[in-house]
Amino acid sequence: MSAGLLGLLDDVAALARLAAASLDDVSAAAGKATAKAAGVVIDDTAVTPQYVHGVTADREVPIVKKIAVGSIRNKLLIILPIALVLSEWAPWALTPILMVGGTYLAFEGTEKILGWFGRHEAHDAPAAVKGVESEKAVVSGAIRTDLILSAEIMVIALNEVADSGFWFRLGALIVVAIVITIAVYGVVALIVKMDDVGLALAQREPAVSRRVGRALVGGMPKLLGALSVVGTVAMLWVGGHILLVGIDELGWHTLYGWVHGVEEAIHHAVPAVGAILAWLFNTLCSAVLGLVVGGIVVGITHLLPSRRKHMDDADAAHEADAAQA
Repeated sequence: MSAGLLGLLDDVAALARLAAASLDDVSAAAGKATAKAAGVVIDDTAVTPQYVHGVTADREVPIVKKIAVGSIRNKLLIILPIALVLSEWAPWALTPILMVGGTYLAFEGTEKILGWFGRHEAHDAPAAVKGVESEKAVVSGAIRTDLILSAEIMVIALNEVADSGFWFRLGALIVVAIVITIAVYGVVALIVKMDDVGLALAQREPAVSRRVGRALVGGMPKLLGALSVVGTVAMLWVGGHILLVGIDELGWHTLYGWVHGVEEAIHHAVPAVGAILAWLFNTLCSAVLGLVVGGIVVGITHLLPSRRKHMDDADAAHEADAAQA
């Protein structure tokens, strides 16, 4: 074999090793970024099942699939290009955009809580009640909510690889988008179908299988109901946390500084469970902030239509009086 050919093969092998090392680096960076965004991923998993709560069994997985497809489109076709472009030329814009999304999440969560107390008609009625059009509305609502959660996930991931080159960032974010979407909606699909698994086990031998199956069948509606509550609270928490951090990054440090200071004090005051208690305090403060902001937005959005309707009624009455005159 000629020396030139051997040299070419050596170069090809070196390139292959370099490519493999680069893939390893991208995978490692994606794994680190995914772990950093784990809190939002958990919230995303908790939020989604509420959209199939009350749906007929044959529509559960198709709806989850539609939401998952919408989620991957959100990440790859909307969030990823915008995040990369902004990170290159306008990194200052990422925080305000996230805060707009956080406000929307707070608004959604507050509306749902008001719906629990009969103060507001919920706009995401179960798809099984109102048919195909309602199913489309539910899927659209879920994809809109996913857009905000996915945006925070992707921006958190982007911050972890912000010092890397453009193509490295692109590869890492694509991996994060795909892995997180499969993980979240795979878990959601398993959750919503566990009652069917329980039904199958309840019809089998031995007796322990039947007991487990009956427990699953009886427990899944309660679990889905609980996840619906957790998902709503998660909207407030995530939305409020986005706003809390965003306010600090925009230069208003007082609120975040107070929360962080108390959080640190709790962490050090109780060594055994300080970290958990500190996290709970931060979560509570974020949820309260989300509820306050969400309440303001809900009030504005519901006062404006009422004011418009009042003005329209007044105009109609004025026109009627003019006609009679």
